[in-house]
Formats: sequence, structure tokens, C-alpha cells
Amino acid sequence: MDAERLTDRERAARLAAARTAAARAARESYGRLVALLAASTGDLALAEDALADAFERALRVWPDAGVPANPDGWLLTVARNRERDEWRSAARRRTVPWPADDESGAPSALAPTGVRGPGSSAPTHDPLAELDPDRIPDRRLELLFTCAHPAIDASVRTPLMLQAVLGFEAAEIARAFAVPPATMAQRLVRVKRRIRDARIPFAVPDRRAMAERVPPVLEAIYGCAAIDWRGDAGTLAGEAQYLAAVFARLLEHEPEAWGLAALTTLSLARRGADAAGFVPLDEQDPSTWDAGLIATGESALRRAARERVGARGDERVDARRDARGPAPGPGRFELEAAIQAVHCDRRRTGTTDWAALRTLYDALRLVAPSLGAEVARAVVVARLDGPEAGLAELPADASDFQPWWAARADLLADAGRRREAEEAYRRAAELADEADVRAYLAGRAARLEADAQPG
Repeated sequence: MDAERLTDRERAARLAAARTAAARAARESYGRLVALLAASTGDLALAEDALADAFERALRVWPDAGVPANPDGWLLTVARNRERDEWRSAARRRTVPWPADDESGAPSALAPTGVRGPGSSAPTHDPLAELDPDRIPDRRLELLFTCAHPAIDASVRTPLMLQAVLGFEAAEIARAFAVPPATMAQRLVRVKRRIRDARIPFAVPDRRAMAERVPPVLEAIYGCAAIDWRGDAGTLAGEAQYLAAVFARLLEHEPEAWGLAALTTLSLARRGADAAGFVPLDEQDPSTWDAGLIATGESALRRAARERVGARGDERVDARRDARGPAPGPGRFELEAAIQAVHCDRRRTGTTDWAALRTLYDALRLVAPSLGAEVARAVVVARLDGPEAGLAELPADASDFQPWWAARADLLADAGRRREAEEAYRRAAELADEADVRAYLAGRAARLEADAQPG
């Protein structure tokens, strides 16, 4: 009986280890694995299907054989074998043009890497080792640039990048874009088919063509950070910050790329504050914020400003700048990064410069107007001019926008309009996606209700 119980425990431990390793690989390596698989075939859907099969196989094999020393390499090998089998299938031969073949009849880019497949011992070497580790992010950026190809409809470029490169589910992307999940899923299927059928190349464009693709790539990285807005360095929010930094260094002199690097870094710096549950920004303890990330983000923000006005890495200002006229104003990401920098400066000063925030939001509403920016600006106005002034600045029609209800609830409570605030908190809680945010807002409503009770 003891031996049987021990065997059961061992089996349970192996199953848990396999699931943990697979989940980690999905979280940390999904984007680069898809990029490596798709780069050789131009078929995003096939790459995703092959990788999904590899994960399924891992969950069957790893509990018995043990987690391999290199889970990513194991998954890549199995997925490449799955792609090769698909390319060899009769259905594929009848419907899809083949790329250049090797002598085995398989597409040359999918040839075996010398790593044994599933069911064998751990891989003999890392299939990713043929690539310089510093270049792996560039391969994902290569896929991002492919998704930003002019032949792909602009309305679906960012959703495609979020799914294919950054690993978000269609339902998560649909929620971010306020469309039904089925509609978003259909759009993504259609665009992947178009990439395959049009044989859109997986390559970083040359410098002449790169500029037009930069904005959608920036939007995709920003979207990754925004969807996982409460994630720490080990989540997709951390992945977005890493990709933003790599992208900024790749472009070198693009101000908005440095602005996005600053924005994602400064946002990430505050993630330790609500590790035990949701804590509003104003109630967070600044000592829990990451001083190193704040310094890094501020450095990137200064670099964005230098690049915008014409400075270069050697600190010398372009002598032709005066002839070109005044320097352009800051872009959306630089402004949003500056807003984050003002908040992060509370770690140093102990106070928030609300007047600076109003100036920045005034600029942001001109450069990139959005409902979220208007709501945030109204909260800032309330800090300076009182809650009634803030309520007057809230946009009039935002019935399903959760931050609008949360901000309205706070301002109504500050104005002493308790009954209205309670109702607004409850509506904000209903619209919240995160359980701890929902609990926090429901708790605020319950406290207002309790305070209103006689005695």
C-alpha cells in the first residue's frame, strides 16, 4: 500500500512538472517558436497548428518520459516534424505550391535538425543554438514586420501580431478591440490564409519600406502591454517591454520606438505594488516600485526626446535642425511615457505633480485622442479643481467603458454623492475583467451602502 501511494505521488509529481514546464514554454517561448516555424513556410496557421500538436504531445509524453532538459528545443523539433508531415501529405501536394525541396522530398527549411524526436531521450543539442540568442527577438520582429505588410488589411494587422507573435487568444484580442470573439476569430483565419496564398515573404523590409510598417508594429507591442496591463516581468507585459527595448535599439533613431520602450518599462516598474491584490495607483506604496526599471525607463524617455529634436547618441545636435524649422512635438507613446514618469517620480518626491499631468493629457488629447485619455484627464482635473469639475470633464457617452464607471464612482464619492457613487461602483465591478479588481470595486460599493444605513 505504501509503495502504491508513493507511485501515485511520483506520477502526480511528474504530471505536475510536465504541466508546469509546458505552461512556462507557452508563456515565455510561444512567440519565438511560432516565428521560427512560420519563417520557413510562410504559413502562420500551419505553424500554430504544428506547435499546438507539439504541446499536446508533450503533455502525453513528458509525464512518463520526464521533462526534457530543453523543453523549447523538444517542442520545436516535434512541431517541425509535424510541419514536414503536413507538407508531404497528399492533400498539401495537390493544393499548395512547394518551396525548394531537398533530396528527401521535404521542404529544405524543415529538414531534421539532428535532434531526436518525441519518445526518445532529451535532445542532443538545442535546435535554437544555431541562432545567436541575441538574434531570436529579431526573428520575432521579422514576423511582426511580416504581419504589418501593406497587403494585409490595416484593421487586422495588430490583432494578427497579438495572436501570431505574442500568443494572445482570439477572445482576449476581441475584448481589447470591442468586437465579438467569433468575428475576431474569423478575421484572423482569413488573414492567415491570405498570407499563405499570397506568399507574403517573412523578411524585415529594407530601410525604404520599413517606415510605413513601424506604426503597426509599435501598436502591437503596445497592445500586448495594454492587454496584460497588470502583468509583471515574467508575463506578457514583461515580454512587451523586452520587445519594445529590442525594437528601439533596432531602429536606433525612431523617437516613438524609444517612447514605447520608456512607457512599457515605467509601467512594469510599478507591478510589485499589487502582488497581493488590486491596489489603486494613488494608494500604492512607491517604495515597492522598481527603482532600476524607473531609471531605465527615464533614460529611454530622454533618448526619445533627443531623437525627436535631432540629437544622436554622441549628444551632438544635428546642425541642420534650424533649417528644417522647429522640432516636432512628442508623439503618443512619448507622451504616455512622460505621464508614467510623472507618476513614478512619486517614489523620489513623495508627491504627484498634477499640473504637469494635466499639461501632458492636454497634449495627448490633441495628438492621440481616446476615451481612456479623456477619462484619465478628468481624474487629474478633479485633483486640481475638485470632484465636480472632474465630473464635468468626463465624456458624456461611455456606458460600457469600465474605467469610465470606476472614475465616475470615485469622483461621485469624493463629491459626497454616495448613492450615485454606490451604483457606479457596482456597474464598474460588473464590467471588470479581473476578479480582484471586481472584488475591490464591489467592496467600495458595499462600504458606501453600509455607511448609508441608519445607526
